[in-house]
Amino acid sequence: MKAVAIFSGLVIAASTAWAAETPVPLKDAPGRANVENTCGGCHSLDYIRINAPFMNRQTWSAEVTKMINAFGAPVPKDEAEIIIDYLAANYGEK
Repeated sequence: MKAVAIFSGLVIAASTAWAAETPVPLKDAPGRANVENTCGGCHSLDYIRINAPFMNRQTWSAEVTKMINAFGAPVPKDEAEIIIDYLAANYGEK
C-alpha cells in the first residue's frame, strides 16, 4: 500500500512539472507549423535550439532522416523536405 502511495505521489509530481512546461517558441518562417506539429508530437522543441549551433543543412537532413528511419517518425517525404528547409534556414550554422 505504501508503494502505491509513493507511486501516486511521483505521478502527481511529474504531471505537475510537465503541465508547467512552457511552449518553446520557434522562429516564425515558412515550415514552422510543420516542425511544431510533426517534431513536437514526439519530443520537446528545445532540442532544435540546443542543437542549432552544431547543425547545418547536411546535419539537419541526417537528423530528420534518422527520426524517420530509426525512430519511425511518420513524416511524408515532401514534408520532410519542408522541415529540413525550415531547420537549415532558421537553426543552421550561419
